[in-house]
Amino acid sequence: MQQRLNMYELAPDAYEAILGLENYARSKVDPTLFELIKTRASMINGCAFCVDMHTTDALAQGEDIRRIVALSAWRESSFFTDVERSVLALTDAVTRLGEEGVTDDVWNTARMHFGDSELTDLVMAIVAINVWNRLAVTSHQATPPLKPRD
Repeated sequence: MQQRLNMYELAPDAYEAILGLENYARSKVDPTLFELIKTRASMINGCAFCVDMHTTDALAQGEDIRRIVALSAWRESSFFTDVERSVLALTDAVTRLGEEGVTDDVWNTARMHFGDSELTDLVMAIVAINVWNRLAVTSHQATPPLKPRD
C-alpha cells in the first residue's frame, strides 16, 4: 500500500492542533492506560501505523507482550484489572460510537473508578487517537519497515 499524501505537510496547523489535544491527554492520563487506549482504538480502527507505534511504545515502557496481544480479546482475558477493563470498554464504546452511543452501563462502570475530570481526560485521550487513526487510515500512512531477522 502506498501513502496517498502527507497531510502533515499540507496542513501543519491542523496537525499541531491535534497534537495539542494529544499532549493534554498524555499529561493527564496514566501512561499504562494511555497506551492501552491508543492501542485498542487503533486495533478497532484497523490502523496498522498506530498499532505499530503504540505497541512499540508500550513495550518500551515495560508493558508485557501478552497483554498487548490480549487487547484484541480483552473481554475474555484475565490480564486486565477492573479499572483497565472499564477503560477498555469505554474506549470500545467511544471508538465504535453507534446508534446507542456510550451506554449507561459502560459509562457507570467507568464512573465507579474515575471522577468527572478523570473521565473527561480519558475521553479526550480516546478522541485524540481516533482522530490520528482516521488520518493515518485515510492517507494510507506507511508503517516503518521491519528490521531484518538474523
